[in-house]
Amino acid sequence: MVNLIVGRKGTGKTKRLVEHANEAVEKSSGNVVVIEKGSNLTYDISHGARLINIESYGIQGADALGGFLCGICAGNYDVTDIFVDSTFKIIGQDMKVLTAFVEKMNRLSALADTKITLLISADQSALPEEIRKISVAV
Repeated sequence: MVNLIVGRKGTGKTKRLVEHANEAVEKSSGNVVVIEKGSNLTYDISHGARLINIESYGIQGADALGGFLCGICAGNYDVTDIFVDSTFKIIGQDMKVLTAFVEKMNRLSALADTKITLLISADQSALPEEIRKISVAV
C-alpha cells in the first residue's frame, strides 16, 4: 500500500514522516528504509532504519527512483517499510508523472509486501483525482 503525506511547505510533513518511520522501526519485524535528498534527517531517524541520501547515487527522476526502490525490494525481502522524503525534489513536480509513479509504487508495494510512504509538498486540492483516492495523511 502507498500512503501519502501531503501538505504545503512548512506544514510539518517531514516531522510526521520521521514519527511514522521511527514507529515503523519499533514495530517492524523487518527493515525500514528512509530515503531523503540530502542529509537533513541523520539525527532524527532511528539508527534502526536504513537512511539513504539519494544524491549519493545520482538518482533523479521518477523512473530512476522507481528502479531504485524496486532494487531495494528485490535485494532485500525483509524490507517492510519505505519512506521517501521530498518526492517532488527527486521526481519533479509534473502531476502526470506523479500519478504514474504512485501507480507503479502501488504495484511494487503489493508485489513486495512493503508499505511505501511518499512525502508530497503540494496542496491536497492540487493533486489529481487518481492520487486523492489513495490513503492521504495530511
